[in-house]
Amino acid sequence: MGAAVAPSPAGWSGLCGRWWWPACLDEELGPGCSQGQSVGRCRVSRRAEAGIRAGTWISLRRIVAVVDLAGFDDPNLASCAGLAPMLALARRAGLADLVEERLRLSGEGGANAHLKVPALVAGMVAGADSIDDMDLLRHGGMDRLFTGVRAPSTLGIFLRTFTFGHVRQLEAVAARFLKALAETTPVLPGADQVCFVDVDDTIKATHGYGKQGAGYGYTGVKGLNALIATVSTPICAPVIAATRLRKGNTNSARGAARIVADALAVTKACGGTGLVIVRADSAYYGREVVAAARRGGAKFAVTARLTAPVLRAISGIAESAWTPIRYPNAIWDEAEQRLVSDADVAEVPPHRVHLP
Repeated sequence: MGAAVAPSPAGWSGLCGRWWWPACLDEELGPGCSQGQSVGRCRVSRRAEAGIRAGTWISLRRIVAVVDLAGFDDPNLASCAGLAPMLALARRAGLADLVEERLRLSGEGGANAHLKVPALVAGMVAGADSIDDMDLLRHGGMDRLFTGVRAPSTLGIFLRTFTFGHVRQLEAVAARFLKALAETTPVLPGADQVCFVDVDDTIKATHGYGKQGAGYGYTGVKGLNALIATVSTPICAPVIAATRLRKGNTNSARGAARIVADALAVTKACGGTGLVIVRADSAYYGREVVAAARRGGAKFAVTARLTAPVLRAISGIAESAWTPIRYPNAIWDEAEQRLVSDADVAEVPPHRVHLP
């Protein structure tokens, strides 16, 4: 495995802070310390400015080019050996076969999608978050573990052939792949009893002026908006059931009803035959999201906005109907600007409230 090394330039000696000094000055600097340090002030730093002007010193910032880049190049080692069991599981769940069956790409770069999609998945699992990072699949002995690995430039061309229709095809692949995983592994234990489908969106920051769809969203960050639906049970971690990448300035609730419908279909296919509860915050408080949950046979828990009808309904609840509860962990109350661990809940008959 390669290592990052900063060799001194020819005729130059040790490094102190960010300065290199000439080898001829080693004896003059003396043994006060290994870095030429003296009481009160470093002698190297003291002479640096004049030395730089006279051309007898070199700033460390000017020799970056001579630093070797770190590289994992040992042919007998794999930097991401954990990908081996992961890709074996993907093969057993039929990822490549699903891609070949469902994804239809034409034009330059669209060939061998059944190899390129698993490669992209492997790269993301290993921590790649850009096309250039996909080169980690070709480090060291990775080619002895895996076949079909493509160069980052090839994968970039492949992704640029996608249209929205192809994205929907890939979503169909992801839904069927999760179903196969649920049948092969205990990824959703207890799904036949209780399932939670959570919907939320997040902003992924982008940089540069050429990012298609980038914009300023509710966080004030320029980027893209990702709408995500996860499914979980009381005894397992959430897994992603549906996603949608959108413009950065998109309203959170846009397209949420479709995501809820898709996520509920995936949940049912993965064995979620018991109680299913759709959960969302007030950004998704609207008739379309609630209607999608009800059509999918799910209950829903959506944070209501404090509109006038909602406030009237709350004020009409009798004091005796409220039950005090204590949260296991304190939560931050935005209205009161403090941490609270107590609250009151009330279960009342259904109220007819107009949804936006």
